[in-house]
Amino acid sequence: MEAEPGLAEAAQLFKVLGSEPRLGLLHLIGQEPRAVGALADATGMSQPLVSQHLRTLRQAGLVTADRRGKELIYQVADLHVTHVIADALIHVQEPAAAVSAADGRPHPAQEESA
Repeated sequence: MEAEPGLAEAAQLFKVLGSEPRLGLLHLIGQEPRAVGALADATGMSQPLVSQHLRTLRQAGLVTADRRGKELIYQVADLHVTHVIADALIHVQEPAAAVSAADGRPHPAQEESA
């Protein structure tokens, strides 16, 4: 069976998004472009750690940086990524009592706790 085109690339995207700090940085940058210092302040991470995560995000093509004076201002490179993050946050915050749209039965996690 031949793999779906783009599947490997999508898996790599999810690998990069699988880091909570990087996901948080993308979420913040998706709200408004920010400099490393502002991101460090907002997250409580050190500036070197923020820079390291931003380098990974840049290499993955998820953020871009524009120089403004001495600062680099980071912004999301593709709004699709912002939507993926927003959808993921909505998904994980849905009530546990949500019923599966596919079969009308309670979610398996809810059945285990019953």
